[in-house]
Amino acid sequence: MLSLFDNGASAPCPSPFNLAAHVLGRAKALPDKVALSVVQPGNAENWRYDELETAVRGTATGLLKSGLKPGDILLMRLGNTVDFPVAYLGAIAAGIVPVPTSSQLTETEVAAMVQALDPAAILVGAGVPCPPTDCPVYDTATMAGWRNLPPADYAMGDPDRLAYIIYTSGTSGRPRAVGHAHRAIWARQMMMRGWYGLSDSDRLLHAGAFNWTYTLGTGLMDPWTMGATALIPAAGVDHASIAPLLHDHKVSIFAAAPGVYRNILKHPTGSLPYLRHGLAAGEKLSLTLRYAWENATGTQIFEAFGMSECSTFLSASPEFPADEGALGRPQPGRRVAILGLDGPVPRGEPGTIAIHRDDPGLMLGYVGAPEETAAKFQGDWFITGDQGVMLPSDQITYLGRDDDMMNAGGYRVSPIEVEAALLTHPDITEVGVTEVEVKADVGLIAAFYTGPAPIPDNVLTAWAADRLARYKQPRMFVHLDTLPRNPNGKLLRRALRPLLPN
Repeated sequence: MLSLFDNGASAPCPSPFNLAAHVLGRAKALPDKVALSVVQPGNAENWRYDELETAVRGTATGLLKSGLKPGDILLMRLGNTVDFPVAYLGAIAAGIVPVPTSSQLTETEVAAMVQALDPAAILVGAGVPCPPTDCPVYDTATMAGWRNLPPADYAMGDPDRLAYIIYTSGTSGRPRAVGHAHRAIWARQMMMRGWYGLSDSDRLLHAGAFNWTYTLGTGLMDPWTMGATALIPAAGVDHASIAPLLHDHKVSIFAAAPGVYRNILKHPTGSLPYLRHGLAAGEKLSLTLRYAWENATGTQIFEAFGMSECSTFLSASPEFPADEGALGRPQPGRRVAILGLDGPVPRGEPGTIAIHRDDPGLMLGYVGAPEETAAKFQGDWFITGDQGVMLPSDQITYLGRDDDMMNAGGYRVSPIEVEAALLTHPDITEVGVTEVEVKADVGLIAAFYTGPAPIPDNVLTAWAADRLARYKQPRMFVHLDTLPRNPNGKLLRRALRPLLPN
């Protein structure tokens, strides 16, 4: 039996179509229901469905009146506020292509994006780094004024047209712009049954910031699509406060990266009578952490695996819990295979996890890089670069990446990008970067370097902070006489970990 999962194609996306119109399709039927609650201890800021749609469609009008037109690229440099999802959906409603980016990126990193994308405008939040530019820049005060403008009509069209662009780190060390179609939101219906177990009566709290794509999809757009209530902790709420918020706001589903679950468990969780289950993605969830959460709360965590090019497509769920040690199974409607050199391998044998090119959630391609896009396909299969084993039960055990990509708090980070930034230091000769485990289930980025003499850690920390987003910055620096290399001179990053000082 081959490592191939195919239980039938998903329902085709309707046409004409607009992603934002689909997300807010329940607004007219549920005008007075709370769509979004921004929560903190003792307080909540609530947005009804009619208020949310008014703000989104007014923002669409504001963008169009500012001179943008359908198909234009809009770079988003916004912080952890409700401005982020309103602007994102407002742009898509108008047919404009938003590019959400992490507020942690430095001016240097953003400047490279501006040069590559040539955006028609940039939205900038207070204190968020943005390089000088000749294109129009709009602040959050201007954006707030757009919300009550007359509502724009949704720009309907081909579901296969470009809707938004997100950035992901590539193995080349250069962040890649991933283009997604409007149909990507339609494909997320496969997650509703295959991961979430989500209904319109749910109250889903996502612990991430507004400006993280995991939060944007799982925490906001998917609950709104279903007519549920999305809850997001206000900026500054610490992880110790999450469990009380789950109780006080009667949260039925909780979503977070595994590291957040770990931090919550450092404090008493108390009784969580309304919580049915948790969702985890962004990095591998360890069995130790999964069992610790179950013992503390009496609820399960259902894990999902995905990537920027296709969001999540493998997951455990209330209907299909994961087998011991397994990640989960392909979601209903997906076509997934474990490939070897000659196609799908027999079940039980390791290979590369692959997604069929017809998956409606799969990217359109890397923007401006057709050759790089084509290189990711093997026949009809998109090659993820992640290794796994498919069991007879359709469950997949994750074996890790076939390259040296790192994971920092849910963000994929290329070591080559970090190394390039550190090599600009005049006293560093060579550098190798890898992820190391400093204690059970806790990893961080470490930089191993050579040079005339050790450099104080605070100097290197400051150097990295000026050139890299916080999540990309090494937390440990190790001076070596030489770096491990193979006979051909290639750096052996995995051989760096044993060189950590005791």
